[in-house]
Amino acid sequence: MGKTRLEAFSDGVIAIIITIMVLEMKVPHGETVDALLPLFPVFLSYILSFVYVGIYWNNHHHMLHTVKRVSGSVLWANLHLLFWLSLFPFATGWLGESHFAALPSALYGMVLLMAACAYFILQHAIISSEGEKSLLKAAVGRDRKGKASLVLYVLAVIVAFWLTWVAQLIYIAVAIMWLIPDRRIENALQESET
Repeated sequence: MGKTRLEAFSDGVIAIIITIMVLEMKVPHGETVDALLPLFPVFLSYILSFVYVGIYWNNHHHMLHTVKRVSGSVLWANLHLLFWLSLFPFATGWLGESHFAALPSALYGMVLLMAACAYFILQHAIISSEGEKSLLKAAVGRDRKGKASLVLYVLAVIVAFWLTWVAQLIYIAVAIMWLIPDRRIENALQESET
């Protein structure tokens, strides 16, 4: 099976996730700046989640450029990733509405952790489908950045129960780590063309 349907479906689900997240932000009941202040945590959590969804969309797009054919295991691994991404609106809404309380902060971290695990599983399903000499395998190598993210998420979930602000800083740090352009896949694609 080709990858076009998988890409189109994934793009559609991700677009819906972003739409749901923005719809969770309620319009204030007032016309002054004071009416906006209670929404500030909701807006901050939305920004962070929007960045995370954007990172997943971007990396998913690049990863699928390495795929020649899609197997059943890749389809299921992709659905598994989309499942965890679809929980972002709920976790984001609760995090913001609770003003970054301990349990919502930990749950947010769990959703981030599970999405990262699902991405890791998808990556390995593609590598298994394409073979050990696959372009993706060459591009990601040992995937230190991906593994470091998993460790940081686990740390943040644990810390969230005592120091929620530290957990938030870890979530922001991981997002920044992934915002820095990762050229591994692009470089591998260029090398394969030469």
